[in-house]
Amino acid sequence: MLDFFSYLNKSTIPLIMGIVNVTPDSFSDGGKYFDKDSAINHALNLVELGADIIDIGGESTRPGAENISENEELNRVIPVIDTIRKKNENIFISVDTTKSKVVEEAIKFKINLVNDISAGSFDPNIHEVVKKYNLTYVLMHMKGNPKNMQDGPFYNSVVDEIFDFLKLKINELNSIGINKIVVDPGIGFGKRVEDNFKILNNLDKFLELSKPILIGLSKKSFLGKSLNLDINSRENSTIISETFAVGKGAKIIRTHNVKNAVELKSIFKYLKDTN
Repeated sequence: MLDFFSYLNKSTIPLIMGIVNVTPDSFSDGGKYFDKDSAINHALNLVELGADIIDIGGESTRPGAENISENEELNRVIPVIDTIRKKNENIFISVDTTKSKVVEEAIKFKINLVNDISAGSFDPNIHEVVKKYNLTYVLMHMKGNPKNMQDGPFYNSVVDEIFDFLKLKINELNSIGINKIVVDPGIGFGKRVEDNFKILNNLDKFLELSKPILIGLSKKSFLGKSLNLDINSRENSTIISETFAVGKGAKIIRTHNVKNAVELKSIFKYLKDTN
C-alpha cells in the first residue's frame, strides 16, 4: 500500500476524509450508523462517492460528551475497520481515537492515520504506538475536553495561541521520532463562534508550520449559530466554508457530505490543471 503521508504531500489537490461515527450520541449523525452493518455500508458508500480517507470513530467528541471505556470503543470500531479493510485494500483508513490500545488493535488491519483530538494528553502512550508503527498523526488543538470545552472558552489571540500550541507539540513529537504530522486547529473544540471564524480566515497562517492542514467544518455549531440553521440545514454553509478553507491551504477536508466535497475537489483540480 502507498504511504499515506507521502501520497498526501505529493497531492496538489485536497483529499476528502469521510466521517463514520459508530456512536449513539455524535452531534450530527449519532445513532445513525451505530449498528455495525450500517456503519460498514455507510463507509463503503463514502468510498463509492469518492472519499480518499475513511475516518472511523467510536467515541463521541461533541460538546458535553461522556467518556466510554476502552473495551466499548474497541467493540464499536474494530469490527468496522476489519470489514472495510477486507473489502478494500487500498482505501486510506483513519481511526479517530485518543486511546493507545485502540490504535494497537486497529493497526492489525493496516490503518494509515491516527486522528487524536487530545494531542496525546488523554493517553501519552498513543505517541509511542504512533512512533512504533510509523503512522501519520493528526495533531489537533482543543481547550479542555469534550465534556467542558464549551464552558466559557476564552483567548487573547486565538490564532497565535493555537499556532504556538501546535508548534510546541510538533517539536515534542519530532524529538521522539514522530515526523508524519498533520495539523488541525480544532474548529469547534473549545472555541467561541468568533474564534472559529478567525481561525478560518487566518488558516494560511498555519502553513508556516510546514505541515499539511486538516480542517473539520462539517455542520459545526458556529455555522448554525451564525445563520440560525438547525443541524440538518447546514449543507450549504458547510461546503462554502470548506471551499474557503481549501483556498486558504487546507489539504484534508473532514466531512459528512463526501459528495459535495468531492465536487469541491474536482473544481480545484480543474483550476490546478489550467495553471
